[in-house]
Amino acid sequence: MLHGPLPEDARQRLVIALGRVAAGERTALRDVYDLTSAKLFGVTVRILHDEAEAEDVLQDVYVTVWNRAGSFDPARASPITWLCTLARNRAIDRLRALRHHRARADLDAADGVADETPGALAQMEADGEARRLAACLDALEPRSKDAIRAAFYGGRTYEDLARGAGVPLGTMKSMIRRGLIRLRGCLEA
Repeated sequence: MLHGPLPEDARQRLVIALGRVAAGERTALRDVYDLTSAKLFGVTVRILHDEAEAEDVLQDVYVTVWNRAGSFDPARASPITWLCTLARNRAIDRLRALRHHRARADLDAADGVADETPGALAQMEADGEARRLAACLDALEPRSKDAIRAAFYGGRTYEDLARGAGVPLGTMKSMIRRGLIRLRGCLEA
């Protein structure tokens, strides 16, 4: 399991394992799971605040990895970033489905519960790659930086962010997209 920094050899092992998964090797999926499950579970729990739901989402994530490993491009993203994005998106999808089915009173009560666990960003800050990402994020315009952090590390939806900022959804999406483009340029520099 990956805890703390992602050394280059662990990154390479993960890239190779994802390539083997893309080739249909079942044992490679076990390797990917062993290397990443703790981190991805942390991402899903942070968003869902429910371990059982997070476990279900994590299973969906690895089914997605099995089916889409061939689409992973190590030249475009680190393997852990790609996997965290899959986990985040699946968790947000599950959260939306849960919100649709739960009474509003249950959601209001859940909002008042403090989460004492470290967030995904705090867990990844020990990683050299995360420090670089944080420096690039800090270089962004404050509104873009805050929106990107809230969306990608806090699990907030674009709709929720737009509502909170009092801007149209399209404006929020554009602001985040422009910020992500600048962020990518900084990370590639």
